[in-house]
Amino acid sequence: FDTIAPRYDRINDLQSLWMHHRWKRHLVQLAKIEPGQRALDLCCGTGDIAQALAAQGAKVTALDFSAPMLKIARQRKAGADIEFLEGDALDTGQPAEHFDAVTIAYGLRNLADFDVGLREMHRVAKPGGCLCVLDFGKPPNRHIHFWYESYLKWIVPRFGQWLCKDAPAYAYIHESLKDYPAQTGVAEAMKKLGCKKIQTHNLLLGTMAINIGIK
Repeated sequence: FDTIAPRYDRINDLQSLWMHHRWKRHLVQLAKIEPGQRALDLCCGTGDIAQALAAQGAKVTALDFSAPMLKIARQRKAGADIEFLEGDALDTGQPAEHFDAVTIAYGLRNLADFDVGLREMHRVAKPGGCLCVLDFGKPPNRHIHFWYESYLKWIVPRFGQWLCKDAPAYAYIHESLKDYPAQTGVAEAMKKLGCKKIQTHNLLLGTMAINIGIK
């Protein structure tokens, strides 16, 4: 992520045909944040979701482990009420039961321990707070799944090679999905944590998904 930070957003635009902006807006809408409430955005990257949460009037804490990503995010802050922090999503150092919404987009599957990451989100959320996860999914239709996997395995690394001279930096996406339980597993993990009103929103035929759970 340090290496690809300068062109991270451009590659995301191309490989998703600009649709990731729509999916992220949907995530923020589902968080139902209100003015004055606190939001934590984990694996914040270049800060697009943090900015969208701040635009809803939230006081936002945004955390990422990549200093180059955070540098770009801070440059784009433009007066928004956002605190950008370098840190570990598995151990945020944030107080328990503090945030009205905790979001993570395209980060949960990259954590060293998926369950620990969700537990940390649950820990820092207030009772009644919303846990919001956007990430790659696993489409149930086997034909769609075949073409989706082929796209991630063969086409996406070409974007990395073309724009960053670093195909392996994007080949990892396909690899990261092998052990990631995707939308079904995230919903089950939220249930085990005791979340209520659990929702799964499948996007683009289930190739992407948003999971919502209320602490």
